Amino acid sequence: MSRKYRNPVSTLALAAIFSFAAFHISAQVRPPVPRPSQKSVVTQTIGTTDVSIVYSRPAIKGRTIFGDAPETMAARAKGEGTLDDQNQRKPGEPIVPYGHVWRAGANEATMFIVADDVLINGQPLAAGKYSLHTIPTKDGEWTIIFNKDDGQWGSFSYDASKDALRVKTKTMSTADSQEFLTYSFDNVADNSANVVLRWEKVAVPFKVEVKDVVGTTMKRLTAYVSEAKPEEFARAYNAAMYAKSVKLNDDASRWFDQALKAADVAIAAKPTFVNYRAKSAILTNAGRSQEAIAATEKAIEVGKAEKADVSALEKRVADLKAAKQ
Repeated sequence: MSRKYRNPVSTLALAAIFSFAAFHISAQVRPPVPRPSQKSVVTQTIGTTDVSIVYSRPAIKGRTIFGDAPETMAARAKGEGTLDDQNQRKPGEPIVPYGHVWRAGANEATMFIVADDVLINGQPLAAGKYSLHTIPTKDGEWTIIFNKDDGQWGSFSYDASKDALRVKTKTMSTADSQEFLTYSFDNVADNSANVVLRWEKVAVPFKVEVKDVVGTTMKRLTAYVSEAKPEEFARAYNAAMYAKSVKLNDDASRWFDQALKAADVAIAAKPTFVNYRAKSAILTNAGRSQEAIAATEKAIEVGKAEKADVSALEKRVADLKAAKQ
């Protein structure tokens, strides 16, 4: 017989749990219970650089989201100080008051994580992990803040002296209302993307740009190749092909040589069609035509013995020989 269980944790109890959690920012591990504002993660790779935003998604729930802070509310903050405390917010007061620091999400501070140095709206930001805050304004020119304190609850302990970067951005109005706060990556290009925060009828964009996609890729390829086993030719070969495609010919030549040595080690251990075919490809793409012809003819010989399809290699030999005439 099946049984029906009631959820023992009421909405009121959940609210109490998370209100209490706000006063214990990092002293305890978060209890594994559902949250009113659920966690979300969005990641975009730009070139080879991962950019991630970790945040919680509050809902409108019929509340006033953006607005001027009433006098009694403003009196609780000093300067740009946060008013992002649900325990002190009076009924009807805006969730996001203009002119004050906002966590740009819910629960813990929104996190912005970037694997390489980037430009944010044209301004440099070093690789790292940051808490993301904003200062909204009525006229739509918001401040986006990247702060080095990545372990705080909301913006409660926000310290401007720990800011790594502040940039300005112009918000956009949307026709449809977004019930749940969301982040997305729009206008993704080879070296950039726009991060857009959307909530209610407001969209807040800022641009993330990887200034040197080739440089960051080459750095990762160097590490990738360094981890190869002596007989593992594919890593150096793949790296060489990328370097060749971006006209870094010295790097390409070095990696082609490394791939060739690894292919010879693989052939010595296992003189198979697959390994000979790899040597043919390496020499062909390295532009070493005479050696490539010999390696390809050997691959064809071994392939026929293994009853493999060698038609592509036969065409390669013909093309190589024709190019030499």
